[in-house]
Order: sequence, then structure tokens, then C-alpha cells
Amino acid sequence: MFSGLTAYLESIKARDPAPRSRWEIFLYPGLWALGMHRVAHWLFRGELYFLARLVNHIARFLTAIDIHPGAVIGRNFFIDHGFVVIGETAVIGDDVTIYQQVTLGGTNPTNGEPGKRHPTISDGVIIGSGAQVLGPIVVGPRARIGANAVVTKDVPEGATMIGIPARSTLVSAEQSAGSFLPYGTPCTEAYDPATQKLEILNCEVEQLRKRLAELLDERGAEGTGKRKRDSA
Repeated sequence: MFSGLTAYLESIKARDPAPRSRWEIFLYPGLWALGMHRVAHWLFRGELYFLARLVNHIARFLTAIDIHPGAVIGRNFFIDHGFVVIGETAVIGDDVTIYQQVTLGGTNPTNGEPGKRHPTISDGVIIGSGAQVLGPIVVGPRARIGANAVVTKDVPEGATMIGIPARSTLVSAEQSAGSFLPYGTPCTEAYDPATQKLEILNCEVEQLRKRLAELLDERGAEGTGKRKRDSA
């Protein structure tokens, strides 16, 4: 148990440069929210729903983080700061990082139908501050959700999603898996979808220009050959 706690604290230090020791991490609201969620989830699975919700409400009051007792959360989950909402049928994998003001929200909350309503977050995902991930979608392993993005469709493995609605940027698998990306948001214009579309259009125009030049050269060569035959 002690070794597992140590490994968890080290995983947080690897993603957050602020704490100077493990003791500082014990003050993080995300750590307390996760610990109390483990208790609430255990009660929820034992069908002690009122007690589970009571623990949930106490945790929300103390940490400003609302994790429904039914949510399933894997290892090394890190919430950096607070004001996060995670719905009942959400499933979160290992080594996931979520920043402040993120919502893992559900669809059709009033139709009374049972089943999956909230997203599934795969291993190694980073979700930036203010992002909204909505509905029973799947966010693939090592994907990055940029700050304030609104995601309503499945996210491929290793993709970086930004914008409203969120769109994938052209980030290679090596770049995606190579290092930790704070807030899930690339900080250069090269990763902006609009900029990338312009670059693609520029490449296509350049290819068309080269092809046009080749056709003009071929036509010029044919004209020269015809004049030589006529003069002969």
C-alpha cells in the first residue's frame, strides 16, 4: 500500500512541476477528491447509495470537485486544481490528467433510460482546462483535449483536439507520445486547424502549378516538333 501511494505521488510530480516535496501533494484537492471517491465508489458498488452520495457531497464541499460515486477510475488519476464534474457512467483509464473546470458530461439526463451516458477516457489522456467531453464517446489512448474544447465525437488514439466543436490537429504519433503536454494544448500556430488547412491548400496549389508548367512544356515541345515537320 505504501509503495503504491509513493508511486502515485511520484506520478503527480512527473506531471506537475509545482510541488517541491510529496508532502505538498497531500494538500492537493484532487488527491482528496480521488481518495473520497474510492470510498464512495465502494459504497456505491455495495448498493449503499445514500451513504455513497453523502460521501460524494462532502467531497464536493471540501474540494470543489464533483465525482459521481458510480464513475470508474483507474490508477494514477490526477486532477490539477478543482471545479471538475465527472458523471455517473464515466470510465477513466490509467495515468489520466484533467485540469480545472472540465466536465465529463452525459446526454439525455432526463429521459430515465439506463445505460452509458458519459464518456470513456482511455489511458494516458490529457484534458485541458475548461474542456467539455460530452456523451458516451471514447477518447483514445494518449489523446490530448485542448483547453476549452467541446468534444462530442470519438477521438482517435494519439489525436490532439482543439476548438468548438473540437477538431483534430495533425500531430504525429511520435510527437503525441514523446512528452507530457500541459493542458493538452499545443502552443504554436502550427497546430491550429485553420492554419493547417491553409498549408494543405498551399501545397495543393503548388502541385497544380507544377503540373500546369509540365503540361505547358509538353505542349510547347509538341508545337516545336510539328513546326519542324512542316518545314521539312
